[in-house]
Amino acid sequence: MDGCGEGRGTNRLMVEKLSLSCDRLLSHLQLACCPSHCASPLQGKDLLIHCLLDPELKALRLTGHHGDISAMVFGTGRDPLLLCSASADYVIVWDIRRCYRRTREGVVASGTVIGTLLGKVVHLSFCPCDERVAACSGAKVYILNSNIEEVLSVLAGHLGPLTAAEFCPWNKDILVSISEDRTFKVWGLKMEQILYQSAVLSASPLLSVLFLEKSRQLVTGAADGQVWSFTLPEDHRCHLVTKLDLHKVQQRHQRHLDTVAPQTGGVLGITPDPVETAKPVLRICAYDRRLPDIDHGQQSWVWMGSSDGLYLVDLGTSELHMTLLFRDHPNLSITMAGSWAMSQGLDNSMIFVVTSLFEALVSVLEVRLLGSGSVDNLCQHLEGLSVMPSAPLIPESPLNAELKKKGPKPPTKTGKRGVKEQPLVFHTQVKSSGYTQSPRMTMFSPKTNVQKKTPGPTKTKRKIGCLVSDYPGDTAAPSVPHTNLSTVKTPTPVCCAQYSGDGKQILCGLGDRSVLLYKSSLTGTPAVYTGHDKAVSSVAWSHSRQWWLSASEDRTLRIWPTGSPEPAVTMGGDEKFSKTIRGAQFYYLDKFLLLASGPSLHLYLYHLDNTQDDIKRYQQRSAIKLTRCLETKSGTDITAVSVINDFYSYIVLVSGADRSIQVLDMNTGTVASQLPDAHSRAVHHITQNKGSMFSSQTPDSYNLFLTSAVTDGVKLWDLRTLRCVRRYENHLNRCHPCTAAFSPCGRFIASGSEDNCAYVYDIRSSSYLHKLQRHSDTILNVTFNPATPELLTGTLDGRLSLFRPGNAAISVALS
Repeated sequence: MDGCGEGRGTNRLMVEKLSLSCDRLLSHLQLACCPSHCASPLQGKDLLIHCLLDPELKALRLTGHHGDISAMVFGTGRDPLLLCSASADYVIVWDIRRCYRRTREGVVASGTVIGTLLGKVVHLSFCPCDERVAACSGAKVYILNSNIEEVLSVLAGHLGPLTAAEFCPWNKDILVSISEDRTFKVWGLKMEQILYQSAVLSASPLLSVLFLEKSRQLVTGAADGQVWSFTLPEDHRCHLVTKLDLHKVQQRHQRHLDTVAPQTGGVLGITPDPVETAKPVLRICAYDRRLPDIDHGQQSWVWMGSSDGLYLVDLGTSELHMTLLFRDHPNLSITMAGSWAMSQGLDNSMIFVVTSLFEALVSVLEVRLLGSGSVDNLCQHLEGLSVMPSAPLIPESPLNAELKKKGPKPPTKTGKRGVKEQPLVFHTQVKSSGYTQSPRMTMFSPKTNVQKKTPGPTKTKRKIGCLVSDYPGDTAAPSVPHTNLSTVKTPTPVCCAQYSGDGKQILCGLGDRSVLLYKSSLTGTPAVYTGHDKAVSSVAWSHSRQWWLSASEDRTLRIWPTGSPEPAVTMGGDEKFSKTIRGAQFYYLDKFLLLASGPSLHLYLYHLDNTQDDIKRYQQRSAIKLTRCLETKSGTDITAVSVINDFYSYIVLVSGADRSIQVLDMNTGTVASQLPDAHSRAVHHITQNKGSMFSSQTPDSYNLFLTSAVTDGVKLWDLRTLRCVRRYENHLNRCHPCTAAFSPCGRFIASGSEDNCAYVYDIRSSSYLHKLQRHSDTILNVTFNPATPELLTGTLDGRLSLFRPGNAAISVALS
């Protein structure tokens, strides 16, 4: 093997530090690299070790194998630095520092044989403490002692040849193996038994496996570009967290770059690939890098090596952050990869050893992202976007509008001799004449046994308001069923539900055109409100809790006084709104009414008056005035709206039928930012982290919002960067508009699902905490009580369920 060059490539991201020509093809061999060294076969039977920290140091040549080397791997420790290599005859462990020393002394460096005649070993891995080595040969995994020649155990159970096996970094007695039978198995090394075995995941063999220690997950990739992420809990019952297709992720990323290229001048300058090729996931490596701007738990970024280049993917969001393709780097020696070896380098760099698929070449690549600006530009802050206002209202702001109230009518003028109109009766009530009453048969009789009460201290009646208790910030998530009831006799969908601000009442909009008002405990008979002609699409409480509104598929909106059976305002109809009203809400601490219809967002000023004249009973005294009508940039219909009414905020979030999310600044009355292709389908639900009057969060937490789309899960977004920071897709959502909700403390997220379960997630992890079962149908709506840890779910067949934490009984002092 001869060196063909060092430091090739002028691209600032990926630099070819070393290129080696070989005497044979090494396309599918497991090579090895670490932050300081890399290893590759030499003439089939020998090893060549290069020091990456000192390029002037002569390469170390190790001999000892009699057959061709098929796999090698460096140990996890750095002192001593161990290297294990395997061939058909021996498995040898080398101490690199000792080998350097013996070579300088003129003595032939030797290693320790730990296995003999195990067959063709295709993959090697060290345990976290470098005490054991796993060797994959055929359909078996050999567990070897790394110090002496000893086979500790032999694990057999796969139906096809193994492709890789890795030790669990937080439990050295756990091993995961993958095979060409397209399954993975979790082994317990103490009992030498299978703790968990997966179903067949793909039509192609599994090629790579990785443990993510921070999120306690295992990741595996297949030859067809499919990637799966599973949790690995203590009971070893793995469940799927994320599944993605590398080819589809790249296509979505390319569409995003094409959209933002005019604004950023071309982020990465990637040319689209006219030919669709398979993207096998040959190797996966964790990339431990935290962005200073964003702090939403540990970043789950991984590098994936495929045949055409490198992909930097965030498994928490299923988003592609960077693509480094060979065709975009013509100065590199390799144009198609056969195998990869990866290692975290120094100063946020990555070291890659890659073999050519069709040529006898090996290259050592270094990728540095610190200061490159590629990832940072994609995550840059958008100045001025924040839920909390940072500047006062401008003079021409639509939010400065006021509704002019009508003054009292001037008195009617009469002549000097005119007689003013006077009422015939000067009392508010007139005593009945008694003609309709029955005659009195008993005469008056005095009371003779009246006891005189002694005067006592006068008691004054004082209305004592209930004390507001803080929402418990350290309680567990609701998971235990408490109440379950049916809203109506005939099954009808619970289209929407919302708690009042004090958490004492619940509004439920149903598919049978009615609205039910329950106590928060779901006890007693609910108040029923009717009047709509079609299903109720949304309900919303005012901040003062004196009013609430309902919008329907019949294109009408009604505002109801609390406790009144008749609405104070009825607006809409075919003559006013040509399309269905979406997301009607009170806004700006009840000053405005906000609703969407078609591509327009309507902002209304209103004055509500519930008094009625007995003669002019059907004449409304309330007033509503259109202040501003905003159109979406693309002219697409609005599918969902979200605003915060609990405090002053200029931000309004809308989603369009073109799969976009637009941020509207109501202070200026313009679209502040637009995010195209937010989901693979149109967003049907948006909700912001609003908190509640019983809890307080950090100001930055209110910049988080959730979006839900059919077949595309739930995404968590940060308004400051307008980028997805986490994704939740354990729940099933294929056709129904299932909603999601934040808990008042901001620690949990709940989502409806079509598998008759509700899912509760920790906001810091993509895997679910609880799977709330015992539901009779698809869960369409979920909402948290703002005052106490409770979760309400509404189903497609009209049932409501209440869940509470299971750690302790909660006393709810709500009437």
